[in-house]
Amino acid sequence: MPKQRSTVEGRASLFVRLHGAIRDSSAGRGWRRGGELELMPRSLGFAALGFLTLVPLLIVVSAADPAHGRGFAQWLGDALGVSASARQHVGQLFSGPGQVLRTTTAFGLAALAVFGLSFGAAVQTFYEKVWELSPARWHGRWRHVLWLGVLVGGLFASATTTVWRHSLTGTAGGSLSAVVFFWWSQRMLLGGRITWPALLPGAAATVLGLVGLRIFSRLVFSPLIASSAVTYGPFGTVLVIQSWLGGVGVVVLGGALVGRVLHEELLRVSKVWRRRK
Repeated sequence: MPKQRSTVEGRASLFVRLHGAIRDSSAGRGWRRGGELELMPRSLGFAALGFLTLVPLLIVVSAADPAHGRGFAQWLGDALGVSASARQHVGQLFSGPGQVLRTTTAFGLAALAVFGLSFGAAVQTFYEKVWELSPARWHGRWRHVLWLGVLVGGLFASATTTVWRHSLTGTAGGSLSAVVFFWWSQRMLLGGRITWPALLPGAAATVLGLVGLRIFSRLVFSPLIASSAVTYGPFGTVLVIQSWLGGVGVVVLGGALVGRVLHEELLRVSKVWRRRK
């Protein structure tokens, strides 16, 4: 009995030490911080806001170049990384570039632009919470306008060219451009209150997450679109796209959180290294 009791106590002690090590690790701190910031609910809000405001705006923008633009449906298929059959189901949800341009009004475009600004505000709010900053003042709203303009301009360039997908150099250039964009986005939306070096890990983590999401989309969302379209019709495709947008929200918002954890870990390692010297 004493031997069995000591064995049980030893296992319990090992479990406690292991749990403590995981809890105090960078991953553990990041997980707890994500729960405190309500990462998942905010990602779902990101998806809903993106579908209601940003997607209509991008549909119009991607149709602005009838000669070379591929339309939003084709761009979305590329972003999802799904198969040709799945892209057909996605294409059935959206009008062609020509029809979009004929039916778009100046008032509708202006309304979409105004609503789209709330998208930047939502991202900025989460960035501020990640870095424990006070909310920006009202006169800094121009940052949302500039950020939205750069975002739409970059997506327009992506929708009107395929060079970045046909060569290793183009793919590397596209990935580097994405890192620069998310690096700049954090700096811009935070009003320059966090240094550039501190924001770089978050930008890199976001892009790596988007690459992983694309691979996941090809493996999971591609067959899911086909099966959902058969079961639920076009509404099934909408559900899959909404789920994908939720994944994008997790990556974009979570990337900033991971970036702060990595920055703090790098600072800790740097201090330990200087002490040893």
